[in-house]
Amino acid sequence: MPYRQPLAPWITHVADPVDLPLLGPDESGPSRVVRAEPAAHDADGIVLTATTSTDDELHITVRVAGEGVIRVRLAPDAGTVQRSAAAIRLVAPGRHSGARTELRDGGAVVDAGSVRAEIDFDPWRIRFTDADGRLLTEQNGHESDISFKLRVLPFGRSLAADGSTVAYHETFSARPDERFAGFGEKFTVLEKRGQRITSWNYDAFSSESERSYKNVPFYQSSRGYGVLVDSGAATEFDVGHSTHSCVQITVPDDLLDYYVIAGPAPAEVLDRLHRLTGRATAPPRWALGTWISTGYLRINQEETVAQARRIRAHGIPCDVLHLDAYWQKRGNWSDLCWDEECFPDPDAMLRELRELGFRICVWMNPYISVNSPLFKEGSEAGHFLTRADGSVYVADVWHGARPECGITDFTDPAARAWFQGLLRPLLERGVSVFKTDFGEGVPVDAVAANGMTGTDLHNVYSLLFNDAVADVTEEVAGHRVVWARSSFTGGQRHCGQWAGDNNATFSGMASTLRGGLSYAFTGVPFWSHDVGGFTGVPSGELMVRSAQFGALSPLMRFHGTSSRFPWDFEEPVDRAVVDAVRLRYRLLPYLYSAAVEASLSGVPIMRPLALGTPAEPAAWAAESEYLLGPDLLVAPMTNPEGERTVQLPAGAWIDHWTGEVHEGGRSLRVVAPLERVPLFVRAGALLPQADGEAATSDELPDGVTISCWSDGRAEAVVHDERGTSRIRLTRTATRADLTVDGPLRVRGVVFPPVAGILPPETVTVAGRPAALDADGVWRADGAKGRPA
Repeated sequence: MPYRQPLAPWITHVADPVDLPLLGPDESGPSRVVRAEPAAHDADGIVLTATTSTDDELHITVRVAGEGVIRVRLAPDAGTVQRSAAAIRLVAPGRHSGARTELRDGGAVVDAGSVRAEIDFDPWRIRFTDADGRLLTEQNGHESDISFKLRVLPFGRSLAADGSTVAYHETFSARPDERFAGFGEKFTVLEKRGQRITSWNYDAFSSESERSYKNVPFYQSSRGYGVLVDSGAATEFDVGHSTHSCVQITVPDDLLDYYVIAGPAPAEVLDRLHRLTGRATAPPRWALGTWISTGYLRINQEETVAQARRIRAHGIPCDVLHLDAYWQKRGNWSDLCWDEECFPDPDAMLRELRELGFRICVWMNPYISVNSPLFKEGSEAGHFLTRADGSVYVADVWHGARPECGITDFTDPAARAWFQGLLRPLLERGVSVFKTDFGEGVPVDAVAANGMTGTDLHNVYSLLFNDAVADVTEEVAGHRVVWARSSFTGGQRHCGQWAGDNNATFSGMASTLRGGLSYAFTGVPFWSHDVGGFTGVPSGELMVRSAQFGALSPLMRFHGTSSRFPWDFEEPVDRAVVDAVRLRYRLLPYLYSAAVEASLSGVPIMRPLALGTPAEPAAWAAESEYLLGPDLLVAPMTNPEGERTVQLPAGAWIDHWTGEVHEGGRSLRVVAPLERVPLFVRAGALLPQADGEAATSDELPDGVTISCWSDGRAEAVVHDERGTSRIRLTRTATRADLTVDGPLRVRGVVFPPVAGILPPETVTVAGRPAALDADGVWRADGAKGRPA
């Protein structure tokens, strides 16, 4: 299953998945469902008894799981559940009051409103259509070649020689022009057709291969639907790889359980996906500010405080200071104890950092080094995963780079409480948030306290780990923010997440961007990456371009194996990096509004172009640009030449820097000097921005400035901590009137220069006359929106 590159050094990983067996020439192949008989039905769906090609009897359920969602289940009996369910429930199906199931001659129709399942009993087949009868997709397990052997895996299962189940499988037809995206944070080409993808969490090693920290067994189609597989197993998706005409799904679990989710818009698919797997929660505003790390470097208390002071003196807006691995004793990672030699008085340090306006994040992971005193304590109490013989599983989770470790067993309530007990004192002393690193290292032959094997626990372990940390953080600090590397289905509930150990190269930056866009197709809103790249020393040009990408990402953090402090680079680089951070802070009201919208609708802050225009082939090829919220188009410079092509979506787009207007629906060649990232504003946009400069998000003034990019009527919805407001702008040749319906406090209005549009001569804000100040902002004293 995992790809091994010929004639290259073998990358060992303690937690590689188990390979599925290859059939020999005398083995007949998989068992497929050939016919079924209805056993029971109601308005919500139908239960059938199925006969397979090997005369086995299986249980099929086709049910409505919410408006626009149909669930299909194939199992030995009604009581069979996913192996991962012993640890966590991944999907919670809903109801639809308008559900309807109708038996007809030789078949049935299960109607979920926006999607319908049309079933033939003999021979067995399911077609999925939209409400108008347009085909979305259909089962395709019957294709054979000239030798009459099946070319694809049918709706059915495969058994081992001893009669045990190896895997269940399903195959859907794929139209010749159909495109697919999703599957989690995948660093390969954004459009996944032609790829073979395994949902298995890896240490991704530089974030430039098919290995992935964050897998989600879910994909979206350009035809207006999505498919979610409910399993924690190493589900494999053959997306037109073995045969261009099909998507084959192989689930090495005790049953097959999947959901077909209707759109037609990708945003509607994401909304329904999050209804099944859980909503994201908008973070506190400070989490959207800048996070700056002291780096993956040995550091001490005096140096940490000096760096914090210099951040403030240098004028870099920053909310979170992160201390990485070396706050703990080297070799003891991760025992969650301060290195007393380097940090003799952490309480005094935390107090001073708080006085400087920083929240403190510290690094940790769920593994305990054999060198740590905690290893003996945890071993004797039974808090670690074990081997089959009951001995502690001591695993090489660091791939030989650090001592071996025990792996905390979060399936055991006592172990979970013990681990949280290690975190609680740190939070009580002033640590604000934890970087929850790793989580991909559960070996397949490990055994958990609840009886699960590592094979079944591996993927969902990251959810258990991050849930445990988020729970204790909320208990003490009042929020659920973490900074996670690994995740799985439903992981959108964890804010935030970052792209792991990417290389400090332009190609590494481009791969990271693809990973973020791929992840966005599952609706995960609070994603980030290491500014400057993690591994290596970035060039000055890369540092600037990466900072611009980071500043216009959902979350922003500086981190790496060498310095990422702007002052350690030459002056033009230093200035451009700081300017990028300041641009982010001006946009924080806009970003916060997009964060709240993501929590309500499932639409991520960072949006691939194809998420908005799935019918446009060019949008699927645009894998190095994105919409940031509804109205900004960001095209990070992923090369040192400073020139690139940008695909503009339909409509008019305004160059943020020059005011030049470009008609969309075409590509545009742009040249961007080092200090400017290609950034475009949707014509007609009303952007809430911070009024003035700020060092932290807490210092944002009580109110916003509205940046108006319209020459006529325009509207925008803005979310903030007070609630939701609707802004309306009406313009004539010489006059502009801005009204606010809701609690948003508008302190001023600005009209950036736009080619062909003259600035207004008279402006009113919420009915009050405004005057132009020296900064070019129209201000009306006391102007604000009226309460909703």
